[in-house]
Amino acid sequence: MRPSAALETSPPAPDRFAADVRHSLSQTPRQLPSRYFYDELGSALFEAITRLPWYRITRSEQTLLRAHARDILASAGPLTTLIELGPGSGAKLATLVSGHVQRTMTVHLIDVSGAALGEAASTLARHGALDVVTHEVEYAAGLAEMARQAPGRGPTLALFLGSNIGNFDPPEGDALLRSIRAALAEGDALLLGTDLVKPERELLLAYDDPLGVTASFNRNLLVRANRELGADFDVDAFTHRALWNAGASRVEMHLVSERRQHVRIPASCLAITFEADETIWTESSYKYRESNVRAMLERAGFRAKAEWRESSFALTLAQAR
Repeated sequence: MRPSAALETSPPAPDRFAADVRHSLSQTPRQLPSRYFYDELGSALFEAITRLPWYRITRSEQTLLRAHARDILASAGPLTTLIELGPGSGAKLATLVSGHVQRTMTVHLIDVSGAALGEAASTLARHGALDVVTHEVEYAAGLAEMARQAPGRGPTLALFLGSNIGNFDPPEGDALLRSIRAALAEGDALLLGTDLVKPERELLLAYDDPLGVTASFNRNLLVRANRELGADFDVDAFTHRALWNAGASRVEMHLVSERRQHVRIPASCLAITFEADETIWTESSYKYRESNVRAMLERAGFRAKAEWRESSFALTLAQAR
């Protein structure tokens, strides 16, 4: 066993959080950046969401990884390095490599959540052929570091799973995929997970579950702002709303003010009056058609090699051109 979870960078500073909140809440409509969902509590709530019967992305992806791990690695390999953006608990990557790794590989995990990185590193440390390095940093900074290491790194597979690409609007998603491509050498591979368009009722249940776990995950943004920025949000005065925007092919999450109220955020130098029914837009989750996925990869400098589907979820293996 060769665990070596090394912290390479620092998370965003509190003043960055304060500045982002000031900028986002000054927009029309008001917004909060979804990157700040994942403090320790937010990461735990998201892991709970992945276990809900209405949220099928994680189960569908795990089914695909279990069934096709050998084919995925054979198509991408031989490999010396794995890079995963947003590894969560590490369970997905563990499923992919379990029983199929024939040589020692270095695994780089990139995420803003130190709690998630710690859990993922612990999960992967049980696989003796993996050297694990963690990067507690936003994706762009982590990928820039990977690009600097690319010349001597050897054949590499990058993973961006869980349909996390859907949390970026199309221009941002294209830019992120180009950053992944820039971190890879020609011939390296990317495994991309994407959630596909499905009936509206099924989509909304995944983002507004009957147990209220997703609502708690959403409202934890306000809890975090209160704790870290000295804000005085009345968390009970905001409700969770999910809606399907068919024209933009995305599920949107919002926090809705139940009444007219005043909120102060001292660290952001903000004092805001929310009107009754005014919303804060916290997340978008884009859904795809297969042709959209292939076109998106092509624009970023990849060529789709293989695809596996389970229900309305797809794993696509693409090669860097």
